[in-house]
Amino acid sequence: MAELRFTESHEWVSAENGIASIGITRYAADQLGDIVHVELPQPGKKLEAGGEAAVVESVKAASEIYTPLAGEVTETNRGLESDLSRINAEPEQCWFFRVKLSDATQLDRLMTRQQYDDYLKGL
Repeated sequence: MAELRFTESHEWVSAENGIASIGITRYAADQLGDIVHVELPQPGKKLEAGGEAAVVESVKAASEIYTPLAGEVTETNRGLESDLSRINAEPEQCWFFRVKLSDATQLDRLMTRQQYDDYLKGL
């Protein structure tokens, strides 16, 4: 698996060969609590960096998942719908959707693991 990169809105990204997998971080999963529903984008949907891409509903609240990278949705993780507990159990292994990147250099704007951990300390 490629190195994870992170956003201030608590999404993670793993990219290989121009395709990025996107999910939520452990911090986001812990803040949300038990996930009860996910709404994933349709394959073929064009996403702009920073735009809303999916919705996660938990026992506490509903929260948007933003795509940190522009591109086209190539695939969604339909397995999540039948086993939502995986999101809370292993959030950084559970991708929500994959995007064919319009520009791979977008990854350079995202935080490394160390930068993200430092960011969390300031919250």
